[in-house]
Amino acid sequence: MFTVHKAAKADIPLIRELTYAVWPQTYAHLLSKEQIDYMLHMMYSPASLQKQMEEDDCTFIIVYDDKTPVAFASYNETKPQTWKLNKIYVLASQQGKGTGKFIINFIVAAIKPLAAKALQLQVNRENAAQHFYKKLGFEIIEEADFDIGNGYFMKDYVMELSL
Repeated sequence: MFTVHKAAKADIPLIRELTYAVWPQTYAHLLSKEQIDYMLHMMYSPASLQKQMEEDDCTFIIVYDDKTPVAFASYNETKPQTWKLNKIYVLASQQGKGTGKFIINFIVAAIKPLAAKALQLQVNRENAAQHFYKKLGFEIIEEADFDIGNGYFMKDYVMELSL
């Protein structure tokens, strides 16, 4: 049975532990090791995660299967009635067990009472996860390249779930 814990600053080490267990394997076939290292530092350093929580108003959740942390996600409102799923990462051992769908449903249930009309996300155009999102009702609304510095780009689809 899954449970959700709203993460706080004290949970940053656990978020980083989950990140390093999921991220390199997820992106090894899509990005260079140098870009992965750059992005991990840029987005998952303790200072960056703290800024996302405190200044960017991102809600982080950690998902537990029984008492074991198996996934995390982050989301925030980016414009009135539109929310963004910034991060969703599930341990490889949990994939295919309904964990990702549970997380999406949890977030939708959390934002609907806040007058949310849409949940958006970005996914690498080569990442097979896009098929998972399509099965859940997300649609591609844009193809975009995001300059993240150091000569690197995120070549993503922007996907949206209408609520």
